[in-house]
Amino acid sequence: MWRSSFFSTLSRRSHGGLVNQRPVVANTSRSIPITSLSWNGSLQNTRTRSTASLETTVAPRTHSGPPQRLAVVTSDDHDLPIISADAGKVAIGWDTRTWSRFHNIWLRDHCRCPKCFHPVTKQRLLDTFEIPTDIAPLHIEAKAEGLEVTWPSQDPHVSLYPWSWLQQHSYDPSLGGKDASQEKVLWGSKIQKSPPTIAYEEVMAKDDQGLFKWLSNVDRFGFSFVSGVPETLEATEALSERIGFIRETQYGRFWEFTSDLAKGDTAYTTLALGAHTDNTYFTDPCGLQLLHLLSHTGGTGGASLLVDGFYVATIMKELHPEAYDLLSRIPIPAHAAGEPSALYRPSPPLGYPVLGHDAFTGELTQVRWNNDDRSVMNHLTSDLVEKWYDAIRTWNKSLTSPDSQYWVQLQPGTAVVLDNHRVLHGRSAFDGRRRMCGAYIGVDEYRSKLAVLSEKFAPDPVLVATEKIPLSTVKGRSIWNAAL
Repeated sequence: MWRSSFFSTLSRRSHGGLVNQRPVVANTSRSIPITSLSWNGSLQNTRTRSTASLETTVAPRTHSGPPQRLAVVTSDDHDLPIISADAGKVAIGWDTRTWSRFHNIWLRDHCRCPKCFHPVTKQRLLDTFEIPTDIAPLHIEAKAEGLEVTWPSQDPHVSLYPWSWLQQHSYDPSLGGKDASQEKVLWGSKIQKSPPTIAYEEVMAKDDQGLFKWLSNVDRFGFSFVSGVPETLEATEALSERIGFIRETQYGRFWEFTSDLAKGDTAYTTLALGAHTDNTYFTDPCGLQLLHLLSHTGGTGGASLLVDGFYVATIMKELHPEAYDLLSRIPIPAHAAGEPSALYRPSPPLGYPVLGHDAFTGELTQVRWNNDDRSVMNHLTSDLVEKWYDAIRTWNKSLTSPDSQYWVQLQPGTAVVLDNHRVLHGRSAFDGRRRMCGAYIGVDEYRSKLAVLSEKFAPDPVLVATEKIPLSTVKGRSIWNAAL
């Protein structure tokens, strides 16, 4: 049955593999008849097969008095998802076992017609708060393009919702199709055998394919090298600007530094630096950090250290769940106070936990750790002090384990960009004169650029399936973009 293939094709995802498989959309351009089924909370054995409308009584509404009549268009063809309705929801059967249910108010609120959603600015025009809390459709119909719903108003309002879009945004139940980002590849020391790398000329090419590959590497691995970079400040700055706006901080916009303590930070010394993330003293630490060794003369040392914080956290969650829990709950205050003209602390001043999670899904989203910048821990209760120190000791052992650490001697001409919310970095002590340059890029700039390039080079299958629907794309991106 096509209903079954429709569901399986659009919901295909990768879980746990090194390579994320993007779903392939079935051909929806053919003309497909209509089918529906009356709904009473479960799949009924008897299906109405007719090209006429089936009227279903809807429960009385407090604002309207007598029961309304809901028209459900039916057909004897089995190729489209089944549709039906009860007093408060519209149900869609993708196959005989998989149903999605959408509240009437949710459907009305998400109408994408030009009166409700601006096709150019991609902003909501509909006043959500004028929708009756007990709104119910007058008519629902399964069409080849999607679910068509007619809503009560002075002039009956018609909304169309593409099938693939509804499946992508299904919430009752969730069908796992909302996040189009790639699978993360967690790594330890063995990444040194084949680290993600791309050539400078590819990244700088006008067709943007190399840029997309570079940022996709960062999205999957948390870092990526760029080889063949001209050994100049100008070329490295241009490389940074390929991603987005450079973020200016107390260190400047695009910075060059050596071990002269020109800034009050240990990065401006010859000392070893343990694995850390930058900007723990900011409320919003930078998203990416780009570094390029321009020269190292008259000395040795200075090897660079990379550690996948998500990899270490995953191991800790499995082997040391209590420590993981403490690192996820207890905030750590931090500061940047080496410059007399600046004193940075996050807001709130107590800071944030080492491990940050999505408040809704519980997914690990950020690692935030720099023991050197940690402020006084005076907010712990007596029973937590020793437990917390045990937890960060376990964390440090995991960070410094040979299995977790990737050491590399950077050479002039090779730049590296790091996801500062995931990958920790450090260095060994050195002597001689070491000249570095680099920049910070905000996480939103990075994510925006990756999203735009993904639209171009790896389009969402939902957009492919909806591209022939009238008014889907008036200007710019489609109104059915998953991010909208």
